[in-house]
Parts: sequence; C-alpha cells; structure tokens
Amino acid sequence: MYERILIPTDGSDVAELAVEHALDIAAQYDAEVHALYVVDTDAVAYSLGAEQVDRIRQGNFQGMTELREDAEAATGYVREQAHERGLTVVEHTSGGQPHDLIADYASDNDIDLVVMGSHGRSGVRRALLGSVTERTLRSTTVPVLVVDARADEVK
Repeated sequence: MYERILIPTDGSDVAELAVEHALDIAAQYDAEVHALYVVDTDAVAYSLGAEQVDRIRQGNFQGMTELREDAEAATGYVREQAHERGLTVVEHTSGGQPHDLIADYASDNDIDLVVMGSHGRSGVRRALLGSVTERTLRSTTVPVLVVDARADEVK
C-alpha cells in the first residue's frame, strides 16, 4: 500500500514526532522514506539578497552555514532514525513556498503518503493546524497524515 513515504521536516519537536509515526508505518510496509527540508524563501527574502534567495530556490545553501546546518540536522535526524529500523532514506532540501514544494515533490516522486506535524518551528498555530500543514492539505492529492501534538506533550 505504501512504497514511498514523504516526511517534510523543519527539525522541530512536532516534526520529530511525525518522524516516529512515519517510520513506524514505513517499517510495517518496508517503504522507502523521503526526508524533505524546505526553506521558506518568503520568510527569508527580507534578510537576504535576491541572488541568495535564487540559490536557495535551487537547493544551493553554499555560503549560508546556518541554513545548511538546519537542513542537514533535520533530514539527518530522519536518516538516523530510519537507518536504526533498516529503512532506506532519500534526503532532499529545497527553497520556495513549502506547501507547493511538498506537493510537487510528492507528485514528482510517486509518494504514497505524506506524514507531517500539525505545526512547525514558527510556533504560530491556526486553530489546530499550522499554515504550511493546512496549505499542504489543500495542495496535494496524496494522502496526508497530520501528527498533532500539544505543546505540553512535546519534549
């Protein structure tokens, strides 16, 4: 049923909870895991120049140590946890509008299931879902499992 599972991650505690759910499902179905880190270029455009934003959109974080380290830490966490379960992992980083890139990645890579946290690092919650999660639900035809975690339940 599930051959490829996408885990969009920003490295937040809620994203790490989603990783656990996704890997349990992947282990059950012996599915390939895809870890995706997206830099929201709308959020960083004001502090970076146009050339840097264009490089981020191409997935090139050269010269942007903090962004590269954040991306590597987030997808690296997925990789480490998946390898402990004997699962295959594909890591990918990109830049743009997160919900669009998640939907495009799912479509382009024949993803069967997207597993993501209810909200991410921004800490801003809309009723129940963060804006990226809400927009992803509206942007893709792939099934999405949303892992909800209340702030007091997150380590």
